[in-house]
Amino acid sequence: MTSLASQFAPTGTLRAAINVGNPILAQKDPSTGQAIGVSVDLAGELARRLGVGLALVVFDAAGKSVDAVSNEQADVGFFAVDPLRGQGIAFTAPYVLIEGSYLVRQDSALQRNEQVDRPGIRIAVGKGSAYDLYLTREIKQAQLQRAPTSPTTVDYFLSEQLDVAAGVKQQLQSDAARLPHLRLLPGRFMVIEQAMGLPKSRDAQAQSYLRQFVEDMKASGFVAEALKKHHIEGASIAPASPLR
Repeated sequence: MTSLASQFAPTGTLRAAINVGNPILAQKDPSTGQAIGVSVDLAGELARRLGVGLALVVFDAAGKSVDAVSNEQADVGFFAVDPLRGQGIAFTAPYVLIEGSYLVRQDSALQRNEQVDRPGIRIAVGKGSAYDLYLTREIKQAQLQRAPTSPTTVDYFLSEQLDVAAGVKQQLQSDAARLPHLRLLPGRFMVIEQAMGLPKSRDAQAQSYLRQFVEDMKASGFVAEALKKHHIEGASIAPASPLR
């Protein structure tokens, strides 16, 4: 095994943390139960190029995936870029951009994103998600209440009788379609930069290689084809980023 491959996969197998809590990145195949999606395809291509085997380490929430890579229980992962996460993870530039939206009940008085951060408003958000991290910094007057995972946010919002649910636009649209009397507020409250990352302890050569890999995957059309293959809508390809 080359020195580069050993940096990425010290156990001899590339352990890729896959978060099935974000349906744009990955989800479980209903017929097989196996993880499928854009992040799975990228992990497979990275392992192929490194000449090592691939082991998927599947999680139901972003925070668990972050912890696995930060603590070197996984070698690479797929995350929303966030300063707090950057303490333990070396990020690439983003490969896709994802919108974050708010969902409310049909009869809610809230009509615009700007109305959400007010006293007495209670917002449901997936614990440890990029939305949780962002809103924790940005919300000044409303109150955040955390669901166990992002996919359970809307059910938690309903069971706790909260005012707003925050999350991935596509997930919220799916929930609004399956549950009555819900609507999304127009527009978005944030854009998530979705990137790859590896433990910060890995050397500069590995970090540089992963950054180049992501740029290659965008430029070659690999990411666009993966989004199309998995029928993902609402995620746009991130622009090319200068390698540093």
